[in-house]
Amino acid sequence: MTTLPPTRLRRQVGLSGAILMGLGSIVGTGVFVSIGIAAGIAGAAMIVGVVVGALIALSNGFNSAQLAASHPVSGGSYEYGYKYLSSWAGFTAGWMFLWAKTASAATAALGFSSYLLVAIGLDGRGLTVPIAVGSVVVLTAIVLGGIQGSNRANTVIVSITLTALLTLVLAGIPTAWTMGHQHLTPFVATASGAPVNPIAAVLHASALMFVAYTGYGRIATLGEEVVEPRRIIPRAIVITMLITLVLYVAVALVSVATVGAPVLSAAVTNGSAPLEFVARATGIPGVPQLVTIGAITAMLGVLLNLLLGLSRVLLAMGRRGDMPRCMAQLNAKGTTPPWAVVTVGSTIVLLALVGNVKTTWSFSAFTVLIYYAITNVAALKIPASQLLYPRWLAWVGLVGCLFLAFWVDRQIWLIGLGIIALGLVWHWAAQSARRE
Repeated sequence: MTTLPPTRLRRQVGLSGAILMGLGSIVGTGVFVSIGIAAGIAGAAMIVGVVVGALIALSNGFNSAQLAASHPVSGGSYEYGYKYLSSWAGFTAGWMFLWAKTASAATAALGFSSYLLVAIGLDGRGLTVPIAVGSVVVLTAIVLGGIQGSNRANTVIVSITLTALLTLVLAGIPTAWTMGHQHLTPFVATASGAPVNPIAAVLHASALMFVAYTGYGRIATLGEEVVEPRRIIPRAIVITMLITLVLYVAVALVSVATVGAPVLSAAVTNGSAPLEFVARATGIPGVPQLVTIGAITAMLGVLLNLLLGLSRVLLAMGRRGDMPRCMAQLNAKGTTPPWAVVTVGSTIVLLALVGNVKTTWSFSAFTVLIYYAITNVAALKIPASQLLYPRWLAWVGLVGCLFLAFWVDRQIWLIGLGIIALGLVWHWAAQSARRE
């Protein structure tokens, strides 16, 4: 008798696994790369951007948690949009997520390559893009093996990354205390040190740093694979966010006070590793090497978890016919959607060929803010009997996301609006084809 392949993924992720998955998705590109980008925009005031981005992300985290608890299926806000809003809102959320997180994944791959080349002394040799592409290929193969193998790899990655960042903070405190008065003034400045509109600079930095926290969404997009989702998903998201907030603020403050915002910004511009400069400035042997290793593992962790999350959204879109039906096919064990994984990996490779982390990260910022705006609108529609948190949190998240979205560079959000329009045309064509 022929056994049909399963249509639903197995529930096999517990609280600790969900938290580690969230940390693996968040603690990476945001702290190792985007801090340098934000420093070039707002100077030392990017520390404020770290906090503002965190507060808006935290409100979004609560809303994502209660949506995932009330509707625990793979697909995240794509599915929430369909359930609580409309097919157009759901499709736009999924479409934005695919673009946003593919750009984030490409940024992570390029960041991994930069830190690796620094570690082996080959930076500046034109190898950044080839190594980034190679990392995507290897991790795509790991994700094709299923979520259990991905979780084991993620646990190792997160452990190394957190150890490296905590060591950096502790080692950098003495130098930060000594040099802080020099590097924290002027508090708001451009990469060149010139004064700038403080409100505009901080809001721009906040928009970029918001993206650094959005890895908690991976927990929600894997709702179909989490055991006891109504209990575990909210706890995992909140715990992950609180850990990340404390860690990011500590790293940002120590980094700017130790070497100054211009140094952090120049490192990113030159394709180097920002936190490696901070580690060297501590003067403690072994710290630079440990931070570089932590950065390498962090980027791999983000890339791994983005491959997981993106493939699950593509799986959900394939089920509804918003993407080719083959994206919804699972392997014989019901542990992974192979067509979706390969498609995501291939697209990340194409974006990595851009080779510019600021461009990919800024594009990710706009698209992910639109994605979470839709998330918050969906949260407003949850019946009162199913609410886990106050409804005003959804309003805070919605206003914050829409406000920050348009503080990125104008050409970025104009391209983003064009991509939204293109997606809506695709959705209309897909719906028309299904009706025929």
